[in-house]
Amino acid sequence: MTNIEISQPPDHSGLAEHINGTPLTQNGEIVDEMGEKTDSKELPGDVFQLTVKLPHEPFDIQIMVSSQEQMQDVRQSIIEIPETFQYSCFHLEHNGKRVNDFVELSSVENISSKSTLLLVEDPYTEKEARVHLIRVRELIGAAGDRPETIQGISAGQSLFDTVLEKGADIAQPKDSKGASTDAERGEANALSDYDFKSLGTLQRLIPQAQEPVRKTVKGISLSPWHPPPLHLRQKGHLLYLQVTTNEGEQYQITSHVSGFYVNRSSNNKFDPFPRAPPKNYRAHSLLTLISEISPSFSGAFTGVQEYNSRKEPLASIQLTNAIPNNPWLVASSSSSTPTHLSDPTRVQETYLMAGVENNDNLRDWNEEFQSIRELPKENVQDRVFRERLTSKLFADYCDAAARGAVAIARGEITSLNPTEEKDAQIYVYNNVFFSFGADGVGTFASEGGDEAARVATGKDVLGVKAVNQLDINDLFTPGTVVVDYLGKRLVGQSIVPGIFKQRGPGEHQIDYGAVDGRDVVASNQAFAPMFEKLSKALHIKAHSVWDKGGKQHNLEGSVETKGLLGTDGRKYVLDLYRLTPLDILWIEEHWWDNGDAKGTTPAKPRYPHRMTVLRQELVQDLFNTKAANYVNSELEKKKEKYEENTIVAKKNGTQQSSDGVDNVNGQAVTEKEAESQDGSADEQEKVDLSKFSFALNPDVFNGQSPETAEEKEVWAQDEEDVRSACNHLRSVVIPRLIRDLEEGDVGYPMDGASLTRLLHKRGINVRYLGKIANIAQEKLPRLGALKGLATQEMITRAFKHVAGKYMRPLPVPFIDACLSHLLNCLLGGEFNAAPIAEVDEMMRELYSEADFSFEGVSVASLRAEIEEQVYLRFRYDLNSQWFSDLKRVQILREICLKLGIQIESKEYHFAAPVANVEQNGSAMTNGVTTNGVTNGHAPSGGKKKRKNGGQSSETSSHASESSRVPTTFSPSDIMNIVPIIKDAAPRSSLAEEALEAGRISIAQGQKDLGQELLLEGLSLYEQIYGIVHPEVARVYTSLSMLYYQLDEKLGAAELARKAVIVSERTLGVDSAETLLGYLNLALFEHANSNTSLAISYIRHALELWKIVYGPGHPDSITTLNNTAVMLQHLKQYHASRLWFEESLRLSNEIYGASSVNTATLLFQYAQALALDHDSKAAVKTMREAYNIFLTQLGADDRNTKEADSWLEQLTQNAVSIAKQAKDLQARRIRRLHFSPRMGLGATRTQPGVGQSMAQVTEREVAQAGNRAFRSASLDSRSIDELLKFIEGSAETKRKSGQKIGRANPKRRGGSGATTAAAATATATAV
Repeated sequence: MTNIEISQPPDHSGLAEHINGTPLTQNGEIVDEMGEKTDSKELPGDVFQLTVKLPHEPFDIQIMVSSQEQMQDVRQSIIEIPETFQYSCFHLEHNGKRVNDFVELSSVENISSKSTLLLVEDPYTEKEARVHLIRVRELIGAAGDRPETIQGISAGQSLFDTVLEKGADIAQPKDSKGASTDAERGEANALSDYDFKSLGTLQRLIPQAQEPVRKTVKGISLSPWHPPPLHLRQKGHLLYLQVTTNEGEQYQITSHVSGFYVNRSSNNKFDPFPRAPPKNYRAHSLLTLISEISPSFSGAFTGVQEYNSRKEPLASIQLTNAIPNNPWLVASSSSSTPTHLSDPTRVQETYLMAGVENNDNLRDWNEEFQSIRELPKENVQDRVFRERLTSKLFADYCDAAARGAVAIARGEITSLNPTEEKDAQIYVYNNVFFSFGADGVGTFASEGGDEAARVATGKDVLGVKAVNQLDINDLFTPGTVVVDYLGKRLVGQSIVPGIFKQRGPGEHQIDYGAVDGRDVVASNQAFAPMFEKLSKALHIKAHSVWDKGGKQHNLEGSVETKGLLGTDGRKYVLDLYRLTPLDILWIEEHWWDNGDAKGTTPAKPRYPHRMTVLRQELVQDLFNTKAANYVNSELEKKKEKYEENTIVAKKNGTQQSSDGVDNVNGQAVTEKEAESQDGSADEQEKVDLSKFSFALNPDVFNGQSPETAEEKEVWAQDEEDVRSACNHLRSVVIPRLIRDLEEGDVGYPMDGASLTRLLHKRGINVRYLGKIANIAQEKLPRLGALKGLATQEMITRAFKHVAGKYMRPLPVPFIDACLSHLLNCLLGGEFNAAPIAEVDEMMRELYSEADFSFEGVSVASLRAEIEEQVYLRFRYDLNSQWFSDLKRVQILREICLKLGIQIESKEYHFAAPVANVEQNGSAMTNGVTTNGVTNGHAPSGGKKKRKNGGQSSETSSHASESSRVPTTFSPSDIMNIVPIIKDAAPRSSLAEEALEAGRISIAQGQKDLGQELLLEGLSLYEQIYGIVHPEVARVYTSLSMLYYQLDEKLGAAELARKAVIVSERTLGVDSAETLLGYLNLALFEHANSNTSLAISYIRHALELWKIVYGPGHPDSITTLNNTAVMLQHLKQYHASRLWFEESLRLSNEIYGASSVNTATLLFQYAQALALDHDSKAAVKTMREAYNIFLTQLGADDRNTKEADSWLEQLTQNAVSIAKQAKDLQARRIRRLHFSPRMGLGATRTQPGVGQSMAQVTEREVAQAGNRAFRSASLDSRSIDELLKFIEGSAETKRKSGQKIGRANPKRRGGSGATTAAAATATATAV
């Protein structure tokens, strides 16, 4: 942990920051992010108020600024305020001097809270005029939709507003006088009609259609008279515009250096000069000019602002440092959601944004990357500025590289070497160098060809990311991005100066590492110091390699890792795909022929490639294990030595003389010497780690041939070390993961993405999915969910490879036909056992040389291909009926996410033919019979029966027109395909250090300091990444849980709310992290007495869970219990009983009826029955719990004794409880404890996927003492106390008029305000 010194931090509150990190103002008064007025006196010294004088109304405004902000951030703050929307081309002056936009505010002379900045309007340039026009179009809502190549349909959408609106409607029913009643709030909740057995509805993933916003103008675009003639450009004419107002009037407008004015031109006459009075409308801002010429504009524009203000600010903020998530399920093209409107300016936007020559977008990416790396990083301000630029640059580069890769994959860019084979062709587009992730030149011929090359490109991105994270001085990496699109993999790299330079005779293109396939090895020692730092950080052993002539070369890294001295003098490191050794055990088992020497055993197909490297996380885990063993060994040695010295000292005898000086064997010992001897006990606890070393040789088992006996001995030891690492993966890491999941110590994965992240975090390669599935098979039913997820992931990955094989050679117009046919063969085989690919015959004639082999795929052949791929890549044999066990909705989702498919949201039929449906009266969907429900949602026709077996009208029309047998999917269902992007952007080390320092301080009991550091870390995250970024979402989640533990419940709810919205927009509305975010937000809202709203969040999360995983996820037991507790808070005791029953049913299925987990649930269920006045069932259930505790834990266990006590009391009081519930108050039952994870009357935060319970809350685990369930302790309140509390007598009522669930955890002035608000507004959790 690096110590950092941070001064009083600036206030960059999330919602208030918008783009730049400065709070908003309203009518000249400072407001916080929730719109509440803020007292500037409470703000720290470097956050202060500035007055800005304006040339027009309201003539002055006040803004909050930080002395650490740049002036360009202050500019951004100004233009984001509604009163100053019209300004875009201006500069700021202080004391009559112009202020540079790129300096920090603190560097402005004599700037203070009493200072005034003067806003001065500047003359326009053509670029400024274009930027102003784009901004005005966006502000007034005239920009329309913008189809993007990498941002798909509904990119970056959020469902939070929809969920919140539904929750608010249910949470606040009114009585006849308009007031809310507790009884009505209790009865009307989002779970009233919840069905545990339903499969969910895909419509949950589609936002509700919004009312169209009122138009401000009918049209605004470039005029047909644009561009200005050269002689008029000399006079200051920049653009010619055409505006059509809502009144139907059309105006021709000239953009001049002085501003905008209405000219005398018409559609037939060119006269770009101002009109004569009184119609000589002129203004510096186009926004002001339009308001002058259109009487209805001001009112319409105000309506647009009000419409936007109703949305959550985070849901509408533009993403600056991240690519928005593209949902896999999108609204139908016929719906009102993805409206495509006529907009003549849409085709002009390329010019407006980039200019005539398109030079505005051309950037020297490599120079930008390396220049930022060379920026100083001596203090916090330097590091913030440097990391902020880095984050923005990586985001811009990923966007540019992805656009280029998409254009190349679609055949729209000409290659630099068109005569070469397709896979060997290279491209340069937008100053990015592109190549295919295939073995076009035979580099990987001995490693597996195209398969090996494809894996190597993915590993190279990870290697570049690791090097970027290390941030080694004088070692540079090119910008690197991998893009998967239409079955093709493309690698985009920034152009390294000199990489294309032709070298002279005897000169090599590479200065360090292998040249020409390891036949030649270069070892320029100028690279050695940087490579040594790299190797030490990544635990790579310095070793010798030999070239083709047998010459020895000493390298600090892998021979495949190359160093290049660019013509700019910088040292670049390339080809970082082999930073870790090969998994030799896997290669020996699956790469070579497994048949015996005589060939009598049929040879199994070998693994597709030899690029099976270990993961860096595994190497780090092995390093940590060996370091811990070394420390323990050294401590043991020191302990033994200390004990020996103590025994010797006792034998020799130690006497104390009368003068206070020790005498040992008659010799005087001074005080200093005595202190030295006493200090030896402390020294035994210290271990010098400098003597410990651990590193692996990445080049073993890779064709190297040592020459001498000594070299061979060293090489053999290196090979043994690598084998030890492989064994560590198989014998330690994988069993540890299985054990953690089996015992419920970590959060369970929900889908393929979360499972993959969990494996990678533990250092496990995805190729071990088959092994994990086999182990899980042996531990059913407890690991049934793991087996199902692993099998599902293997099938979808196999389908991805099969689909890629058919898509790669296929022209783009046939991709949708290919994908729909393959999906029909995989998922629609029950609905139509012999689907036929729908190919447009007219288009087929245009592509006579295209490969249409996908048409020959049948249901049986696709199943055979998938079985082959699953065995080939994962060494796992699918059972003969695997296709019958598929969760079809979940499989469809996984395939769409892996291939970038955006599919239409509609009713998909996976069930048996229509005749069976009519006979049985129900449709079979996803393996579960539902009454009239297909794919988890009812037909769109409402109560009316739909003809033709419930087909949608669109599917029916297609079928009748083509006279084809209906299929589950059609080409028109494939709405879009987006690229899958893998980047090498590093994380912010500075923000992570501040956040970790805050956690440590809180753990040490320094709450105020810890909170300040946490806020500083959050502020750094927001400054560096921008507000809407996946890393910021994860920090919001982490801090919300910390705030909850610190009893800052209002702040926790606000942070959780932000986490949910940002997760939806960047990770997906149905991602595992979003789902967990909703569950935690529900818990925090419940803690703030907003239980009805909390239940609506839980309902949404449970519906998402059904789509992501399906019913019966192991972690849903916690959620079901939390929900039951919330229903008890609403006095719905019978409803809560049903939720306890469902959690008990799941526990029986997963853990078994006689497990301690089930006993704990039975204990809680018995109390729920008591609250529901079912005393007889309560006694029976408590007896079952007692018997299980007695059998599993013994009679002396605390849980057994407590269950026995409850059983005795319930039995004695059964009659009185049944007669009158109030008698409970007179019969105190002995105080008992509930399980902290599953306890009645207490909710629990949901652990993240792969996150241990200790990571969720150390305090709760410390109270529990042992693992949840195993050492379950029961509630400390008796039944009457629980009843009294649930009915509200023990909770603090929320003050009337208080805003629900809103708190700013980052408001300056310390955490006391938040604590006080929480103390007055938060009801104790049930």
